[in-house]
Amino acid sequence: MKVDLFDFHLPEELIAQVPLQNRTDSRLMVVNKETGELKHDIFKNISEYLREGDCLVLNDTKVLPARLFGVKKDTGAKIEVLLLKQLEGDKWETLVKPAKRVKEGTELDFGDGLLTAVCTGTSEHGGRVLEFSYEGIFYELLDRLGEMPLPPYIKEQLDDRDRYQTVYAREPGSAAAPTAGLHFTEELLNEVREKGVHVTFITLHVGLGTFRPVSVDDVLEHDMHAEFYMITEGTARLLNQVRRNGGRIITVGTTSTRTLETIASENNGTFIESSGWTNIFIYPGYQFKAIDGMITNFHLPKSTLIMLVSALAGRENILHAYNTAVNERYRFFSFGDAMLII
Repeated sequence: MKVDLFDFHLPEELIAQVPLQNRTDSRLMVVNKETGELKHDIFKNISEYLREGDCLVLNDTKVLPARLFGVKKDTGAKIEVLLLKQLEGDKWETLVKPAKRVKEGTELDFGDGLLTAVCTGTSEHGGRVLEFSYEGIFYELLDRLGEMPLPPYIKEQLDDRDRYQTVYAREPGSAAAPTAGLHFTEELLNEVREKGVHVTFITLHVGLGTFRPVSVDDVLEHDMHAEFYMITEGTARLLNQVRRNGGRIITVGTTSTRTLETIASENNGTFIESSGWTNIFIYPGYQFKAIDGMITNFHLPKSTLIMLVSALAGRENILHAYNTAVNERYRFFSFGDAMLII
């Protein structure tokens, strides 16, 4: 299966650079996964497409202000660091720019000594392993010194860092936001609950692999990055109950989808309390075991994310939907509009 099968023309001006003033004002394209039929709406009306007894599953990961600007202790040369993944204790897998200046043993300084680090090794894709030293609480220092790691296609400055955070974010650890959830407010979630729809949470910490382009020609040759997930006993029990009662499981975002499909695939279609690392790669031909529908944003051409939604709704249906979105001037990517596949 060729990666080029998931390409489409996207005018650059349709890439949303800033979030809308009101989260729920995003446009909503509703896609019938069986017929490909499309409907245009506004996200604030999302509850109209949900039924009593359904379950909405959201990813409560919290984006770290993971971009740090510092200097090399010996030369004063400027260094940019992006935290990717906590390995153990104060050791982190990172991306460093310029990487060639940071070799094993290099010492870095952030915030005039408030936070220091030493390079202890390398990781895949040219990454660096840094071990940090500090006094106090690491995440408080990160909140003080760090910046939000916006995706590379967003060139504008973000005035309010909370707009790259879902309103229900609570588990720190992501290098990127689960952007399908950015459309929700607490008021809208309460409206969903009042309709008799269950709302529950899983955690998957999003890695920067989300933004890495697929660099092979054949889908089957792509090496999927691994991400850490958690699901509680209460959420697992609720999902099994919803399934037994005939309700639909609707995930918010590809991250929630990948988490549930990982767990269901390993447990004969049921859900259990668990945590671990998943590198599940979902593309057309995959048989879904956990979900009945999903809310998602509009994704990059030839990305693993457009392959995932194509697996759920069919490649031709998705490409038709995307081409319609381009013609109708929908806003794309992280701060863009939403799609409901049901």
